[in-house]
Amino acid sequence: MALNKVEICGVNTSKLPILKAEEKEELFRRIREGDEEARELYIKGNLRLVLCVIRRFSNTGENMDDLFQIGCIGLIKAIDNFDTSLNVKFSTYAVPMIIGEIRRYLRDNNSIRVSRSLRDIAYKAIYARDSYIKQHLREPTIAEISSEIGIDREMIVYAMDAVQSPVSLFEPVYTEGGDTLYVMDQISDKKNKEERWIENLSLQDAMNRLNERERRIIELRFYEGKTQMEAAREIGISQAQVSRLEKNALKSMRNYLQS
Repeated sequence: MALNKVEICGVNTSKLPILKAEEKEELFRRIREGDEEARELYIKGNLRLVLCVIRRFSNTGENMDDLFQIGCIGLIKAIDNFDTSLNVKFSTYAVPMIIGEIRRYLRDNNSIRVSRSLRDIAYKAIYARDSYIKQHLREPTIAEISSEIGIDREMIVYAMDAVQSPVSLFEPVYTEGGDTLYVMDQISDKKNKEERWIENLSLQDAMNRLNERERRIIELRFYEGKTQMEAAREIGISQAQVSRLEKNALKSMRNYLQS
């Protein structure tokens, strides 16, 4: 399937509806009341989102029609589990769900086979993690996942590692308001908190030239090993704002150190 074709898996993308914000709200209201027609309309209105996501997997060698159908399964799961009260865009919630569904499909069809028992443990852990995030609005620890599913922490880590596909740190997670958030922006560094960089470079002067908020973000991210989401919660701003301020601060520090 050529990705620039209008016809995808029998669907004419040029005729797909483009939903306005008020239409989305109304459709979700009807969906929550069990309206299957509204659910179908919402699915069709977001098929372009699935197409956008599967472009990332065009170099996997997999049949793109198959990936489109798997992505649609992720879309449907996102619709069925989306909580409209969280003040999060549906696309922000749906994209990781679609990507996750495609990655699970690719892992299950990988030539390097992982035992069924390990996959079952990994999927239990993933489900427990997703449920925990939805309930508590934060990432659970391995210990919390272990307690939830009754499996040793070491086995959970081993199983998750066995089914994990390599991913670039520069792979975008989602884009909102012009700010792209990458995988590396959601990873904390508990071991390397820039000690070696600090030993080799005089950063204090560069840090002192930042404003108070930028300086605090740099401290949280590189001295305390916090994720951008954790830093955002502590400061009281959005993750997108943290990402933007962090990049500006690092650019300013780099320019100062290179001058």
